[in-house]
Amino acid sequence: MKRITIVMSALVLAILFACSGGKEEKSTAAGSAVQPKIEKVRVMSLETRKIAHSVEYTATLQGYEEVHLAPASPGRIEAIYVEEGSRVARGTVLVQMDRTQLHQAEIQMKTLGLDYERLDTLQKVGSIARQQYDQIRAQYDIARSNVEFLTENTRLKAPFSGIISGKYFEPGEMYSGAPVAAVGKAAILSLVQIDRLKIIVPVSEKYFPQIKNGMDAAVRSDIYPDRVFAGKVVRIYPTIDPSSRTFSVEVVLANGEGILRPGMFARVSFDLQEVDAIVLPALAVLKMQGSNERYLFIEKEGKAKRIPVSIGARYDDMVEVISDQLQPGDRVIVSGQSRLLEGVAVEVVSE
Repeated sequence: MKRITIVMSALVLAILFACSGGKEEKSTAAGSAVQPKIEKVRVMSLETRKIAHSVEYTATLQGYEEVHLAPASPGRIEAIYVEEGSRVARGTVLVQMDRTQLHQAEIQMKTLGLDYERLDTLQKVGSIARQQYDQIRAQYDIARSNVEFLTENTRLKAPFSGIISGKYFEPGEMYSGAPVAAVGKAAILSLVQIDRLKIIVPVSEKYFPQIKNGMDAAVRSDIYPDRVFAGKVVRIYPTIDPSSRTFSVEVVLANGEGILRPGMFARVSFDLQEVDAIVLPALAVLKMQGSNERYLFIEKEGKAKRIPVSIGARYDDMVEVISDQLQPGDRVIVSGQSRLLEGVAVEVVSE
């Protein structure tokens, strides 16, 4: 009986010890759960500095002038004197159309011209009525105008010096006046000027006050990575595109060597005036996965605060940061920020 009592007492003590131990472990676990984790970070004090602001845009090179040559009315093509790639000077005859109508108009003008000369003599001596003289003169002027029109439209000349970029018919074919699929317009030939080129650049509306006529522009082509071509702003379009919030700027550049061609990809940069900007290490700026949203963290009262930002110009391993929520003196977290969330407690280990 005594032995049973001792065993029972031992079991009771073991149960009590186990229960107290479990409570102590739960209490310890609960205590550790409420302790916030403090992330160690490095920060730098935010300052603005003056930078020569440069903006760069991509665009496509275009011929300074381009024209799709076609007569005013359909007809048979007698001759085409050039091929694609031919260089031509201004005034060169490129296409000869059928001249039947022109010959008829010239005969009619010659006949009316003789009548006009005879009546002019009679009118000077007062032998005919003024009305009869005016009628023959009007007919002659109309016939002469018709000949000039047909002459211009049967002999197509180059309006400027350039290179033939498209040939859509052959001699002997009928020109119908229908649009050509390649250019979307009625044409027998296309002529483009390439000794000068132009670029239409869509520029963000925020730079509208800073872009001026006559300012320089640097043009680069990936085909010639070591060369910079000098361009100049010659025209600023007056309206803003509401869908893209951009305005168009026309840049012209010389191409005397002929190494650049219409259709090439180009990068155009403009040097704007010096501005106060925030420049930070590129590693300080984070990007939200699956989007283009950029952000960084600042340390404020021992906690991480997330600030949305946008990116401006890049300078080696530094980047211009744009945000209306950043102020000079803010402590930007530049190391350890990848582990942070909004409101997480942080400890600054160095600046």
